[in-house]
Amino acid sequence: MTDNRNTILAVILSGLVLIAWQYFYNVPQMEKQRAQQQTQAELQKGTPQPTASATPGGAPATPGAAPQPGTAQPSTPAANQAQPVVARDAAIAASPRVKIETPRIAGSISLKGGRIDDIALVQFRETVDPKSPPIILYSPSGTAEPYYAEFGWVAATGVTAKMPDAQTVWQQDGSGSLTPTTPVVLKWDNGDGLTFRRTIAVDEHYLFTVKDEVSNVGNAPVTLYPFALISRHGAPQVSGYYILHEGLIGYLGDQGLQEYAYKKVDESKQVNFNNVTNGWLGITDKYWASALLPDTNAKLQARFSSNPSGNVHTYQTDYLLDPVTVAIGGSATANARLFAGAKEAGVVGINFPLAGHGGYNKELGLNHFDLLIDWGWFYFITKPMFLGLDFFFRFFGNFGISILLVTVIVKLLFFPLANKSYASMAKMKSVQPQLQALKERYPDDKVKQQQEMMEIYRKEKINPVAGCLPVLIQIPVFFSLYKVLFVTIEMRHAPFYGWIKDLSAPDPTNLFNLFGLIPFDPTTIPVFGHYLALGIWPIIMGITMWFQMKLNPTPPDPTQQIIFNWMPLIFTFMLAGFPAGLVIYWAWNNLLSVVQQSYIMRRNGVKVELFDNLKATFVRKAT
Repeated sequence: MTDNRNTILAVILSGLVLIAWQYFYNVPQMEKQRAQQQTQAELQKGTPQPTASATPGGAPATPGAAPQPGTAQPSTPAANQAQPVVARDAAIAASPRVKIETPRIAGSISLKGGRIDDIALVQFRETVDPKSPPIILYSPSGTAEPYYAEFGWVAATGVTAKMPDAQTVWQQDGSGSLTPTTPVVLKWDNGDGLTFRRTIAVDEHYLFTVKDEVSNVGNAPVTLYPFALISRHGAPQVSGYYILHEGLIGYLGDQGLQEYAYKKVDESKQVNFNNVTNGWLGITDKYWASALLPDTNAKLQARFSSNPSGNVHTYQTDYLLDPVTVAIGGSATANARLFAGAKEAGVVGINFPLAGHGGYNKELGLNHFDLLIDWGWFYFITKPMFLGLDFFFRFFGNFGISILLVTVIVKLLFFPLANKSYASMAKMKSVQPQLQALKERYPDDKVKQQQEMMEIYRKEKINPVAGCLPVLIQIPVFFSLYKVLFVTIEMRHAPFYGWIKDLSAPDPTNLFNLFGLIPFDPTTIPVFGHYLALGIWPIIMGITMWFQMKLNPTPPDPTQQIIFNWMPLIFTFMLAGFPAGLVIYWAWNNLLSVVQQSYIMRRNGVKVELFDNLKATFVRKAT
């Protein structure tokens, strides 16, 4: 009965993992490759992309027409005119600019339009090669992937004063680059009595602070709405995993966390969030993000929107603040902040007891800004897992070593529970002769067999389902580590030793080309090529799992024997495409489990038959 229950449980768990792997990893990978091929084909054809144009209200591609008084709601942008795609360098050189120079950001601010539209993250590279190009976050309009932030004012209904727009050329007050110690000041005079002044500062990480001022020396007061926006033209390539959100995101006061994937916002076209206080909003990728961080006490009229232009959509997050009336001879000020960079936990902030990673979330008093990193529903497991890995990384400088040490700690934490489990399994093994005798004594009476078996279990204090606990304990740990490896940028391109240059990527070696000796990539074979990825660490993991299976006696039932004999091989192929860090964890956990179970079996007076079972396997095959 117990053997059958454990067999059924093992089959169910294996099936669930296989289905989950196929749904969450294999299918998205194929879809991602298909989408990349389609995108490359479109770019080769010179598919036109939208560029920003002035809107009726004078504001660029955002709160275009003036909002209705009392609503302060941005209107839909005017349709963009399609133009041929230009190279990014050419687009940057086409307008006067102010250079951005910080330890983590290189780029520029366009004086035409006053946009922050050129940002490269110099500490992060496209590949593990340190000489590969840096990650490009922002690009100007007219390029293949326009992405930028913009700030300014929207004129209220009835105001005819000329406002700065996408074609406005600002003048820099003074000269020099934008650095953490030297802010820049931009000015523009509309010629009708309104003078606009913009002061932009940046810190040593990824935070821009924007102060917009307007003074009125005209002959009439004017009412204006401060606004800020982030615009992205065209949906980017996403990882396509259910456990990771990529798209529009915000924590909007009492309305809480709002996550809209690109397809979802396409369907909604526009989502409004009215009268929001203590909120932030932006666009997030797997490792990078751009977010507007208004003052926590400001009241926002926020919006997510998707606006089609041909076969390309422009995605936008924006907000309007309450209107301000600038009297004759008076002035008004609006403050805004922009996060544009990598989602580093220590910079963004991690809201967890004793975390020690306050970041912007704590420094600026933001509302759950740590949720910019997708910790998932099981954040109460995922965050401690990350903190443990990060703690040991600070000592050893290697996340692979951190994984090994955290695995040992997890083993120690669950040792009392695992000890009871393995002790029960050892006792169960010791009573196997009695159970076999029951089957011989009552060969045709299953009910009597079960009654006598339960009596033996009660007498020997054996829990029949205790053998399932080590597997069940490992599931949440496995998932949390997978989540950390998958979503945290700290794990991106984090090396181990030898051939593992990126713990967040699969083992790059492959058995089917003799680990690189044959110049051939088996994974490129149509239909089943993605199953032919079997590196050294997955093989090591499979061997350790096989050892763990052989530590237990051979099941008497032939079906059980087949399942347990094939399970290590199935898991070997199944985990081959998972991040190398996860496979290393599983192999190390298997090895620790073998040592732990052997120790407990010896302490309970049960013979450890690992080598006997291994020998019997090969002898039987030889026979």
